[in-house]
Amino acid sequence: MKVMQLSVFLENKPGELSRPCKALSQAGVNLLSVCLADTAQFGILRMIVPDPDTAKAALEAAGYVVNLAQVIAVDMSDRPGSLTAITTMLGQASINIEYLYAFCSRIAGNAVLVMRFEDPDAAISVLQSHSVRVLKAKELLDRVQEH
Repeated sequence: MKVMQLSVFLENKPGELSRPCKALSQAGVNLLSVCLADTAQFGILRMIVPDPDTAKAALEAAGYVVNLAQVIAVDMSDRPGSLTAITTMLGQASINIEYLYAFCSRIAGNAVLVMRFEDPDAAISVLQSHSVRVLKAKELLDRVQEH
C-alpha cells in the first residue's frame, strides 16, 4: 500500500530543473507525479515514477543524491471538502502529515492525494477505517495511465 517516491535537491536557479528531467527522459522514465517545493537557495523535487530503481540509477549517474521514501497515495473525490475530510480524520487520530500534494487522475471526478507520514502504517489503518481507498503502486500506475 506504500508507494516509493524519489527526492532530489536542486539549486534554485534558472535551468536547474531541466537537468534531472533530461536524465530521466534519456533513461526512458515517465513521471507519474512531480512536485517542486522551494526555498530561496534550493528546491526539493519529489517524483513518483513507474520504475523507481531505473529512475534512481539515472539520477545518480547524472550526479544527484537521490532519496527514496515511502509515501501513501489515496483515491480522493475531486470536489470541495474531500481534502478537509481526509485531513480531519488524520488530525483526530493525532497523525501528523509531513507533506502532501495532489494531482487529478484520468478518472473523471477523482484525484490522487500523495502524503508522507512518520508512521505510514498507522495512517493507512486510520484511512482504511474511514473507507478511504489507499492505492497500491500498481493501482496508482493504472490510475494515471488509464484511457
